[in-house]
Amino acid sequence: MILNSERLTLTEFSVEDAPFFYNLVNDPDWIKYIGDRNVKTISDAEKYLADKIISSYKENGFGFYIVRLKEENTPIGMCGLIKRDWMHYIDIGYAFLAQFRGKGYALEAGFAIKKYAKEQLKINQLAAITDLNNTRSSNLLLKLGFEFKKVISYSGEESKCNLYLEK
Repeated sequence: MILNSERLTLTEFSVEDAPFFYNLVNDPDWIKYIGDRNVKTISDAEKYLADKIISSYKENGFGFYIVRLKEENTPIGMCGLIKRDWMHYIDIGYAFLAQFRGKGYALEAGFAIKKYAKEQLKINQLAAITDLNNTRSSNLLLKLGFEFKKVISYSGEESKCNLYLEK
């Protein structure tokens, strides 16, 4: 699966992307707003990719995709869809390395994923969740056409998060 936008290419992750993924999930903002995934080595990253990310393509027909700059083929982040056991909706999610934030890449990737979800996967309505304090992510969701619905509890945890639904 390959999605193209003006500046970006989104493709399925492979275990060869483990060094990039290791850096992404150990970014301080990832840990602060998404959570520590206990990926402490490249080997951990390979296992996480295989067990959690890549397996979703077969199980669900979608997942998270690596986002690369089209011209340089440089990996800059991830964006995609997740089916959480505890949520009724399919959830859109994204994360980008710090040096690629604030340049419109997450918005561009988000629109590409929304279009793919609607046109190819025939998903009627997407949801998104954010950490209560992640205002940048919340603002991005508003630009992507989502609206805040309510604060919910993240399944199995005491922490709360914001739930957004497409308008």
